[in-house]
Amino acid sequence: MQPSDLRIALFSGNYNYVRDGANQALNKLVGHLLAQGATVRVYSPTTDTPAFAPTGDLVSVPALAVPGGRGEYKFAWRLPTDTRRDLAAFRPNIVHVSAPEILGHRAIAWAKRHGIATFASLHTRFETYPRYYRLGFLEPLVIRTLTRFYNSVEQVVTPGKSMADVLREWGVTTPIGTWSRGVDHQRFNPDRRSLEWRRSLGIADDEFAIGFLGRLVLEKGLDIFADVCGALRSQGVPHRVLVIGDGPARDWFAERVPDAAFAGFQRGDDLGRAVASMDVLFNPSVTETFGNVTLEAMASGVPVVAARATGAIDLIEDGVNGFLVPPRDVDAYAGAIAKLVRDPALHRAQAAAGHRIAQAYEWGAINQAVLDAYLDLLDRRG
Repeated sequence: MQPSDLRIALFSGNYNYVRDGANQALNKLVGHLLAQGATVRVYSPTTDTPAFAPTGDLVSVPALAVPGGRGEYKFAWRLPTDTRRDLAAFRPNIVHVSAPEILGHRAIAWAKRHGIATFASLHTRFETYPRYYRLGFLEPLVIRTLTRFYNSVEQVVTPGKSMADVLREWGVTTPIGTWSRGVDHQRFNPDRRSLEWRRSLGIADDEFAIGFLGRLVLEKGLDIFADVCGALRSQGVPHRVLVIGDGPARDWFAERVPDAAFAGFQRGDDLGRAVASMDVLFNPSVTETFGNVTLEAMASGVPVVAARATGAIDLIEDGVNGFLVPPRDVDAYAGAIAKLVRDPALHRAQAAAGHRIAQAYEWGAINQAVLDAYLDLLDRRG
């Protein structure tokens, strides 16, 4: 079988209406598949104001806004008749689901009824979300639901070994492969650093900028980030906070880091400039399966202080290109950052090591691994 024989129906909960690491990876994957001759059709909720243009053919699936103050996201509660007709006309030989939501469950059920291969990619640790909204008691139930979901398909790919180990611990027995992530080395590199841009935000050349990069939502560990900044202030460690991104928790976060410089969303080469202009990326999130922002910082020559959790442990060599810290240990985070503030030689060494390690992550080879996994799955089915 050749790539041109592939007809892939890709189901996403958010293909392009809000920008995040997961949907940017999916769009890059679709671009690679199309370039190799595969046929792809994407099914996802949409909006009239998408964050960016979709790659490939996108079919809109009816959806409702997510309740609880997260209305920027949508969820599809069914696989409607029109969508099923479109699927039948498309005649996929693989159904790829990228989110364990109702739409993904319905797509898998449809594929099984029609004898079509099923494939899932894992992008987010949804089981960790309830703890950030005072619903931690739901976490075991979410894990059981996710375990059933990933056991219902014929192949799973995760961003790295750490997330595959988590699935195995849950009891997932489906074959698990790796779909890592790449980085645009032209966009993310140390040469993008701009002191002039920092000055425009009120950050002096000699100030140590602790960077946050991502959507401003509670599950990114904003509470820990703010507590660590408070600890650094109390210890007299000089620093400024540089926030790249926006989101529903912006006002909440701004109250807790009042001296921070908020640069908002940055895109394209502007994003590369913003990342390279940090002095350290602080990423206390435990919801990452890979950590695209960690890799982007590494490629930009920026050391990373991160939670010892999935994603980060696949990228960071503790003490070499950053520090790994127990997830909610405020004093340990503050101590790691203080080391980089006070030891310029250590900072330079970690920056250079991260840049070197990041060179191995190229999108072409990484996305080819998914295409090869599709072909292998169909070969196993005969």
